[in-house]
Amino acid sequence: MAYTRKNVSALTAAERRRFVKALLEVKRRGEYDEFVRTHIEYYVSDGEGGLRTAHMAPSFLPWHRQFLLDLEKALRRVDPSVTIPYWDWTRDRSATSAPWSDDLLGGNGRRSDLQVTTGPFAYSTGNWTIKDGVTDRRFLTRDLGRARDPIELPRKSDLDWALADPVYDTAPWDSTSRRGFRNKLEGWGSGAGSAAWRNHNRVHRWVGGVMVGGASVNDPVFWLHHAFIDLLWTRWQRRHREHRYLPAEPPASGSRQYRRVVARHEKLPPWDVTPDRLEDVSRIYRYV
Repeated sequence: MAYTRKNVSALTAAERRRFVKALLEVKRRGEYDEFVRTHIEYYVSDGEGGLRTAHMAPSFLPWHRQFLLDLEKALRRVDPSVTIPYWDWTRDRSATSAPWSDDLLGGNGRRSDLQVTTGPFAYSTGNWTIKDGVTDRRFLTRDLGRARDPIELPRKSDLDWALADPVYDTAPWDSTSRRGFRNKLEGWGSGAGSAAWRNHNRVHRWVGGVMVGGASVNDPVFWLHHAFIDLLWTRWQRRHREHRYLPAEPPASGSRQYRRVVARHEKLPPWDVTPDRLEDVSRIYRYV
């Protein structure tokens, strides 16, 4: 029987407590840092050589869907009642909204060094030390809204723009694709600065701190953010039922994307699973 993922704003106090407790236990066991290392390893950009799976590629959505499922399995080994909630940042838009409460993710970082000092993931608790990151800092950092150079979270109209595109993805299958739902949702735009960050990418920038870059998994809000991204994929699938993951076939030899992107029936590293098998997860979970 499929379990449910709930909006974080609808969690009861008991559900918040169980979710946090399970996360802290997965961290204590050392499993959580493996997730951080996996994301860092597979955060491969257009400018690098080799296969891209997690970002700047069609497999952005199925890769993170499997990533969420793996974390959820780890949480449910601790507490079978726990699922990953989603954060709808088109509704909960402030630095004091649902995810940032003291009994869930804690609040913003302090101005001096962006260190998060409230909530269960504050460094002072001794339960959440950063072991793998892009800096030597051992504490969780955030800069909600970017005080020195403010940006806003994406709005519903930004998502509607992405969801309206009936094509899943298009050549050149990377961050420069101007058409296709995948990149419109992932959010690699043109130009420089904040105008180039859309939807998914803009949320990472809005949270700031460790959420910027390959080590973003160090902030537990990563999972709530990507659960919402996953929900948006399911909404797109319902709206455009005749359209599927692309490319259906691997780019041909001679293409600059040859062996650089995953086609529909190819295995999606680091797992023994294909995008095709991850398109329908209705028997595993649903959103409410």
